[in-house]
Amino acid sequence: MSKTKQQPSLKIIPLGGLHEIGKNTCILEYKEEIILVDAGIAFPTDEMHGVNIVLPDMTYLRENRHKIKGMIATHGHEDHIGGIPHHLKQFDIPIIYGPKLAMALVKDKLDEAGLSDRTKLQTVGPRETVKVSPSFSVEFIRNTHSMADSFTIAIQTPLGVVIHTGDFKIDHTPVDGEHFDLQKLAEYGEKGVLCLLSDSTNAEVPGSTASESSVYPNLDRIIAQAEGRLMMTTFASSVHRVNIILQLAQKHKRKVAVVGRSMLNVIAHARELGYVKCPDDIFISLKAANNLPDEQVLILSTGSQGEPLAALTRISRGAHRHLKVRPGDTIVFSANPIPGNTIAVVNTIDRLMMQGANVIYGRRHGIHVSGHGCQEDHKLMLALTRPKFFVPVHGEHRMLVKHAEIGYKMGVPADNIVIIDNGDIVELSTEKISVKGKVPSGIELVDQAGVVHEHVMQDRQQLAEDGVVTVAAPISWEGKLITPPEVHLRGVVTKVEPSLLKQLIIRAIENILENRWDEFSNSDRSAKVNWSYLQKEVEKTLQRLVKRELRSYPLVIFILQTPETPSPTAPEPTPNSNRKVYRRRRPTASTAS
Repeated sequence: MSKTKQQPSLKIIPLGGLHEIGKNTCILEYKEEIILVDAGIAFPTDEMHGVNIVLPDMTYLRENRHKIKGMIATHGHEDHIGGIPHHLKQFDIPIIYGPKLAMALVKDKLDEAGLSDRTKLQTVGPRETVKVSPSFSVEFIRNTHSMADSFTIAIQTPLGVVIHTGDFKIDHTPVDGEHFDLQKLAEYGEKGVLCLLSDSTNAEVPGSTASESSVYPNLDRIIAQAEGRLMMTTFASSVHRVNIILQLAQKHKRKVAVVGRSMLNVIAHARELGYVKCPDDIFISLKAANNLPDEQVLILSTGSQGEPLAALTRISRGAHRHLKVRPGDTIVFSANPIPGNTIAVVNTIDRLMMQGANVIYGRRHGIHVSGHGCQEDHKLMLALTRPKFFVPVHGEHRMLVKHAEIGYKMGVPADNIVIIDNGDIVELSTEKISVKGKVPSGIELVDQAGVVHEHVMQDRQQLAEDGVVTVAAPISWEGKLITPPEVHLRGVVTKVEPSLLKQLIIRAIENILENRWDEFSNSDRSAKVNWSYLQKEVEKTLQRLVKRELRSYPLVIFILQTPETPSPTAPEPTPNSNRKVYRRRRPTASTAS
């Protein structure tokens, strides 16, 4: 009797968004087909010096680029679409489906990066189904979130339906009147959902998340009471909040000057698509704002998270070209710090207060609500979809654990729930869920010039922690110091006198030249010198010396300089001879011993 052929499993592989907030990126793979759900970025941490954005490691997708059939964007937040231009530089994505606002923002990114020809963008609407590949069809289900035009998705696969909630809360009084399509979720639950992947961000918080509409009366009161100039900051992508602020500005007869590129960009697209409704004449330039009475001005700015280059952060530092804080200004933070940004935000608030501003911030004022559901929202999602298998996603570890507990209490068997990390390969059959193996799941760092490789970041961290010692030594073709080496210490804390350290360095270089020159130059007077070998040996010696004398690990930069031509009695050096060699050596097990 022949054995029944086993059906291939469905693989779910998150590359970002697990055990963290941000860079949400998920792979669904069946046979030779891959679809992506979102491609986000994260904010850099304090030790990521000079880094602008953090991306997930995309090695697995680069290696399997031939399988990629398309991508789904659930909504337009940067932690869901910000990585798209960077990924398209590495591999093609044939088509990207998503809501109108998200696609408008992605188009801008691709146009700016010169990548518009690398993919096709297709907008979708509520309850619209697209066939991404032979094995994957996706229906878009309207949900409610802090950003307009946001979707939960139902993915039809050969094994069954997988529902990915995207970011969501259940808002019964949404600002734009677009309600969560709970009926469609219930229909899928009735038919049978194989697996639910659900946003875990507020899984620790009891109750339900408040409606976005609840901030309106509180912001209304604050704007009414502000006597002088008013500055307000929120997430640029929080279209509903921006819409509320613009409505209140109109109500209180204040003109609005918008500051910050991302804020200008989102407002322009949101107005064009109808998500923000306000008259044209409400907006004025900063120059015009300076000519109006303070009580008639509202400045809407980026910088709610203390981002170093954001407008409000630069204003707080006195570094903005056109805006300075004046005593009597009221500055409103209509946002809470996301994890990791708290210190940057409070430092910005402190600097603004020191300049005489009245800064309004914090939960007690009721001027911000989350875009993510709390425990009762999660329970309703589980009750409506009734999944066979459950995978908490989008959150730090404690959030995932709490969400798993909620799933268990809502009737999902413990064996049918998995808590995973970035890179884990979740294998689904119709009868079983398991974690089998792992793909590369680190991070890729990007600054304004491009990818910051690991050794560069290590150098930056070492510079920040221990400083740098630079040594420039001109050496003749006969192995003599032409002039004393130049030694410079930057950011180095030491009890050793710089003059003494310089003498030790000169002596160390002289000892190598006097005692080991034959190792580096040919004895047949051909004037061939192995400058690279000499440089390597000198830097090893200097690294040990600096570590021993300073009791720290500053970055050592040794610049070896040679004359342009050898002595008159010697022939020309070989073409490979170095004229000036720049080398940096980090402490290793061998050099630190």
